[in-house]
Amino acid sequence: MMVIGLTGGIASGKSTISDMLRELGAAVIDADIVSRDVVSQGSYAYNRIIESFGKDILLPDGDINRKKLGNIVFSDEEKLKLLNEITHPAIIENVNNTIKYLKEQHKKVVVVDAAILIEMGMNKYMDCVWLVLANTETQLKRVMERDHLSSEDAWNRINAQMSNEERLKYADAVIDTTHPVEVVKNRVKELWFSLQSGEINN
Repeated sequence: MMVIGLTGGIASGKSTISDMLRELGAAVIDADIVSRDVVSQGSYAYNRIIESFGKDILLPDGDINRKKLGNIVFSDEEKLKLLNEITHPAIIENVNNTIKYLKEQHKKVVVVDAAILIEMGMNKYMDCVWLVLANTETQLKRVMERDHLSSEDAWNRINAQMSNEERLKYADAVIDTTHPVEVVKNRVKELWFSLQSGEINN
């Protein structure tokens, strides 16, 4: 089984690439969905987050208001570090257990879609890392439109993550989503078939 780590900054287009890879036959693990499960009500991480950040970050139904929590941590490096220390171990454990399960199901290719794959150290569990890129202007526009954020809050989220220059040091392949969709699709297919033949080229 081949395990691909798919990473990239916020609003770089990872979900679009994941969908393309799923259509080609890959099983996809979405780390964002995993992170939601990890902080569900009653979980260890949920209780630790409430202890650390207070009940003001809760929605009326008791779930964590991810947007409010995000505004707090993405403007404070120490608070972001604390949140990561609470959630990352549980996310990594969940992802690795899912990979193991999919291997038992004889899946040939598994994609782990994770924005902070490298920051969490999950890249060491991957057979290769594919980096999804978009220029910062495109990222900013996408984040503001998708998450209904001000430019300041959007920039805080972008700047809180690892730079693309740093991510490139870990990448085995690069996909630029600022290109037209057909060009992006062809790039993904090119990488997919290179994977099948055992060769990955940047």
